[in-house]
Amino acid sequence: MFKIRRLALAAAAGLALCSAAAQAQAPGQGKTIGLAVANLQADFFNMIKQGVEAHGKEQGYKVVTVDAKGDATTQVNQIQDLIAQKIDALIYIPAGATAAAVPVRAARAANIPVVNVDRNVPTNPGDAFIYGQSVAATTELGKWICEQTKGQGKAVMIHGQRGTTPEVDRTKGFTDGLATCGMKISQHQWTERWSADEGNRIAQDMLQRDPSINVVIGQADGIAMGAAQAVKLAKLPQRVWVVGFDGDPGALVAVKNGTLDATATQQTWTMGKMAVDAVTSILAGKPVVKDQPTDAKLTLKSNVDQFIKQHP
Repeated sequence: MFKIRRLALAAAAGLALCSAAAQAQAPGQGKTIGLAVANLQADFFNMIKQGVEAHGKEQGYKVVTVDAKGDATTQVNQIQDLIAQKIDALIYIPAGATAAAVPVRAARAANIPVVNVDRNVPTNPGDAFIYGQSVAATTELGKWICEQTKGQGKAVMIHGQRGTTPEVDRTKGFTDGLATCGMKISQHQWTERWSADEGNRIAQDMLQRDPSINVVIGQADGIAMGAAQAVKLAKLPQRVWVVGFDGDPGALVAVKNGTLDATATQQTWTMGKMAVDAVTSILAGKPVVKDQPTDAKLTLKSNVDQFIKQHP
């Protein structure tokens, strides 16, 4: 009995040592990442958040997440609070172009590294920038629209938040793609929150002004989903193509059932993981690639099932 007990104690001690060793090896052990998100009401940002939190936990980090709900002033205050909590690194998705540089300057003044995701700050870029290649993917979407319409008809674009990195890039990409067949965008309007309700309202206004529209481009899936509902309610005689961008879970289902015609699926989970890995490298004093693009895949009814099954 004594021998068995001694073996059991030895085994328990061994497990404790292994556990302690594993904790010591976790690069984020005892460190805190502040995650400042533009708007968690958007599936796209929510998925990046989940990627950061899941991989951060695996690496031993404590992740403190704040949601600006689309308001830049709120985000500045939130990041100042994170800095006061003495976070070790900041993962930052700016809530808008206005005042976006302020949190970066504040973090740098406190010697806190900054990793930007999806949106960068041209005047004060982060130590690393992780993003989807919006120009290339939206150019491909624009060319796909050309193929479907043979370049005939009128296209309108509902933008995201004016001046943000993805809004600028997606405007360029869609415009370049449509230019391959000579199709021009007849109406432009901007949103503040990239949301479905804004997409719905703006699309209704556009269709009332010009019922001959046959292409509606939403620069994000939320916008496109709202626009698709407006198109359905309008009951127009012509075929109207509606496309989005991001590959949000709800939008993927909408592509499968035909509510949306196409989107481009971004690697949201991967971007969250990459952000944590960039933080780990920076905190360890290792070199980190400043510009880290990811692919976004053209997503149609013919290939959407793979993204529904496993989102990248």
